[in-house]
Amino acid sequence: MLRYLRAFALLWPLLVGPAMAQDASATLLQDVLQTVQADVASPSRSTVPVVLRALLAADAPGTVDFLRAWSDREVYERPDDGLFFYATPAGGDLTLIDIDTGGQIATVGTREVNQIRPNAGVRREIGAALVAFELMHPDPERRIAALDVAARSPDPDQIAAIRAARATEADPAIAVRMDRLIALLVARFDPDSTTRIAAIDALRGDVSTPARSVLNQLLQTRADFAPTLPADVNVASVKTPGEDITLAAAYGVLVTAGLAPAAPGRNAIRDALRTNVTDGAVGGVPVHQLNTDASRIIAYQALQDAGTVPPLVTQADMEAAVAQYAFFEAYLEPDSAVTDAARAAQDSTTTKVALFQFLSLSFDALSLASIFFLAAIGLAITFGVMRVINMAHGEFIMMGAYTGYVVQTVIPNYTASLAVALPLAFAVTFLAGVVMERLVIRHLYTRPLETLLATFGISIALQQLAKNIFGTQARPVTAPDWLAGAIQINDLVSVAAVRVGIFFLAAMFLLLLLYILNRTRLGLEVRAVTQNPGMAASMGINPDRINMLTFGLGSGIAGVAGVAIGLVAQVTSEMGANYIVQSFMTVVVGGVGSVFGTLAGAALIGSLQKGIEWFNPANTLAAQTYMVLFIILFIQFRPKGIVALKGRAAGD
Repeated sequence: MLRYLRAFALLWPLLVGPAMAQDASATLLQDVLQTVQADVASPSRSTVPVVLRALLAADAPGTVDFLRAWSDREVYERPDDGLFFYATPAGGDLTLIDIDTGGQIATVGTREVNQIRPNAGVRREIGAALVAFELMHPDPERRIAALDVAARSPDPDQIAAIRAARATEADPAIAVRMDRLIALLVARFDPDSTTRIAAIDALRGDVSTPARSVLNQLLQTRADFAPTLPADVNVASVKTPGEDITLAAAYGVLVTAGLAPAAPGRNAIRDALRTNVTDGAVGGVPVHQLNTDASRIIAYQALQDAGTVPPLVTQADMEAAVAQYAFFEAYLEPDSAVTDAARAAQDSTTTKVALFQFLSLSFDALSLASIFFLAAIGLAITFGVMRVINMAHGEFIMMGAYTGYVVQTVIPNYTASLAVALPLAFAVTFLAGVVMERLVIRHLYTRPLETLLATFGISIALQQLAKNIFGTQARPVTAPDWLAGAIQINDLVSVAAVRVGIFFLAAMFLLLLLYILNRTRLGLEVRAVTQNPGMAASMGINPDRINMLTFGLGSGIAGVAGVAIGLVAQVTSEMGANYIVQSFMTVVVGGVGSVFGTLAGAALIGSLQKGIEWFNPANTLAAQTYMVLFIILFIQFRPKGIVALKGRAAGD
């Protein structure tokens, strides 16, 4: 059917459809359709060319719009007179639209007309015919859509139509896409071998999905066999029975081809023995002795010698039969020069694909590391300064996420709500952290076990409080439109925009913390208390106040992390438990109380987890298990972490 594309490309005046001025002498589309009424009403792939030839010969206005409506199942037939109409819903009825004038004809019930429903094969044929029209349509979106259709259903006849459209294409971006599609079609379908090889060589290192698809299609193979390797077949590889193909599989090929007798299986042998029991014996072997495979084989061979059962195929028989044939994989493409060029291009592309896959994995690891860093940095500061194991740190993350949800229910604009939620989450969790430190933590500084138990109890209480307020159903924190979708580098590498936003948020907090700790008086006092609280107190610094502010700061950062994590994860009362373990591992591996240590720990754990998941993507639990085992071994050799802290924390 696609051989008509060149002819349809000449129907440029029809592109503007019914909007084009119709003079009195124009052929009515309805009259043309009535000449092929049965083929339009009950279309099939064999009758579509008949309809297209009739439309081409008539040159009736509105042909393109009719073909599109026909393909989209928007054409109706009135059984009374066989006329065709478009239709629009009118309550439970349909308003019929004249296909020539566009005027309303009548309102009828859905049972009074027949909706024409072309199947998928017919729709593909119609869509292919429309490509030639659409490639020259004034609307750029329509031309791009036509190129997408041609790319999804490539055909040799499309080359001429696309080249004709390319000659008049004024849009540079669309022209590039046309050139690209022409190159892919030439590489696959051009009759000249030299031209095809040149097009294939141009695909070296091209990691796009269409280019790799063309190379894969050129290198498709089929399994075959012959007494000797045929000279007129483009052989891809020779299969040696017992090495590249099992002896049983090779023999099975011969059996399927009717060139060897089928080997009876164990069940077939057993059934044959049961059928041929005579006077308590089979083939002279008493039934009570048929309890081993060896005795069954003896009995079966006796039946075989008597001609009662099919012959038993032995290992030697199979080897002898298989040895008479050569088994091989043959390319579907008969031209060996073309497949050699495609194989070389694919080998070149494979290396580049591996590099981009590594880059994609690195981006995923960096994204995960930024989340771990945001979740752990507050815990690292609290743990480093106060020696407090805060098991409720995950619940501060949860509080921040719920703060983001509440803000979005009040402020429907997602960008504005996000701008409000981040500082508000910090303020809410900062105050919650200060209250928790004043009421509980400061009384347990010298009792770390009691601190752990107290914060664990607080975490359970906060989870239950969240359940009572928000319920058990997951709540959404929706990213604004400018964080939706993904940043596409190529067909192999893409990064979710929201994860890029979280990365920059983590980088911003890293710089902010470094500024606070190194450029402000609060940071100076925090560092002094971290290294030697007694000396800091003798210099006029109030360690109690520093502990309170530090705990509030760490809790506030956890709240901000909660808003960020809520953009990519479900917000529930238990979400904090999913990050508390990773946060502690990040702190321990990176080094207690060190910002750079936490950064290094997050990078290591994120990379490790994504790397293990790459080897076993279907089992993330296994990845986490192996990661924990690695960390246990790591801290055996470096118990103070990647960046060891000096002062009190180092001494402890």
